[in-house]
Amino acid sequence: MNSQTNTPLLDALRDRTNHHHSPFYAPGHKGGQGISGRLVELLGPQVFRSDLPELPELDNLFNPEGVIAEAQNLAAEAFGAEHTWFLANGSTCGIVAAIVATCGPGDKIILPRNIHQSVISGLILSGAIPIFVNPEYNSDWDIANCITPEATAAALTQHPDAKAVMVLYPTYHGVCGDLRAIAKITHQYNIPLLVDEAHGAHFNFHPNLPESALSAGADLTVQSIHKTLGAMTQASMLHVKGSRVDIPKLNRALQLVQSTSPSYILLASLDSARQQIALDGEQLMSKTLLLAEKARSAISKIPGLSVLETLNTPGFVDLDRTRLTVKVSDLGITGFAADEILHSQLGVTAELPMPQHLTFIISLGNTESDIDNLVKACTLLAGRKEKEEEPLPHDSQGGNGGRKKQDFSHPPLSPSPTLPLPDFPPPPLSPREAFFSPTETVAADKAVDRLSAELICPYPPGIPVLMPGEIITQKALEYLKQIHSAGGKITGCSDTHLQSLNVVRN
Repeated sequence: MNSQTNTPLLDALRDRTNHHHSPFYAPGHKGGQGISGRLVELLGPQVFRSDLPELPELDNLFNPEGVIAEAQNLAAEAFGAEHTWFLANGSTCGIVAAIVATCGPGDKIILPRNIHQSVISGLILSGAIPIFVNPEYNSDWDIANCITPEATAAALTQHPDAKAVMVLYPTYHGVCGDLRAIAKITHQYNIPLLVDEAHGAHFNFHPNLPESALSAGADLTVQSIHKTLGAMTQASMLHVKGSRVDIPKLNRALQLVQSTSPSYILLASLDSARQQIALDGEQLMSKTLLLAEKARSAISKIPGLSVLETLNTPGFVDLDRTRLTVKVSDLGITGFAADEILHSQLGVTAELPMPQHLTFIISLGNTESDIDNLVKACTLLAGRKEKEEEPLPHDSQGGNGGRKKQDFSHPPLSPSPTLPLPDFPPPPLSPREAFFSPTETVAADKAVDRLSAELICPYPPGIPVLMPGEIITQKALEYLKQIHSAGGKITGCSDTHLQSLNVVRN
């Protein structure tokens, strides 16, 4: 067993950074000598000296035999895996590789409809056929939960030839389904359970957090280490446990989607983040949970606001309590409007605005001061009608933008719409077939009942409402327009105003 105190990749990068020599290899800036002075002024010179390629001492991500292999083995041990891969292209490339490694053209894969858009990329590249299972929907909170074991069993009974099951665990809101039961059902068919665990990298390090996907029986899981732990943005990991995933095929799939020039700064941040959480994980997560409970308790007492708690309902058996979802619709405003006020005027920025609520990520990087600011901002938000003429509290960091009064007149304080996800009829074409089909652009009202050629979703959280090959329904179109009108962002649509759509040519 290797010592979790070691950081082999980080140490090797540090050694090469401090090694003085004449570089005649990429990158072109040569240790920062060719970097714009304005960028050096922002980031400092040291980071560019560490921006190195696959030198012999730094190993090779596609054929690791040295320090990368050592670092990945340490990560596997820390996260409870048998094999771990570092990802420098984010969890997106891990999700795509997982699908390509387990499903070929025409193969069926069972997955929830509230999957991330990266899954659709995996379907397009692999040619797999999605068998969608609708997640349970919480209308009180306008939140999609997880799929249930019963729904998974029904899908497998109807499609026993499926090659894999993929689930989302946890959801963007921290909701966890009964993954252990889903794993047991999936394994009865001797196929792998793939898990998008992008928001659950911290689960394995504290007993008061939900069970990690690997502990619950997952065969493969992808984690965004940068989302909840101490790695840099875009740095993720893919873990495998058991024998149901073909490792050589997974290696080939990763070579399709990983950059051949990975950032060693990102890779070293994974090594460092692993060491930090392996050595001090329980202490760090205890502190994080205490901060989250402080925020949860205080905000739940503010009139007009409510906080999502664990609900004993289908598809919702546990909650990541470091994820805080606050309903603002009882104030008569949308989550988008509340987000704009908090961000531009009160110096607090949420992770995810939705029509009825906001979601905040509380992690090991947050402080007592952050929580105090969050509670204070929510108190001011809830009392805006009575406080419109009072001056905003002074923010030395510029959080109020220099305003002297609380100007809550923008954006409009309209009632929050109730926007349940529309129904999704089975797609007549696979995502791959639709992606490579001839297309045309038509007016939005003429697109109803046509097949979408675009992957369109409100972002975040990046859950598609229309994807290539699906029938464009009136409800789906109305949903997108309502989200857009309420202040949400729509991605994937060539016309960002939703006046026209790209469809498969008849």
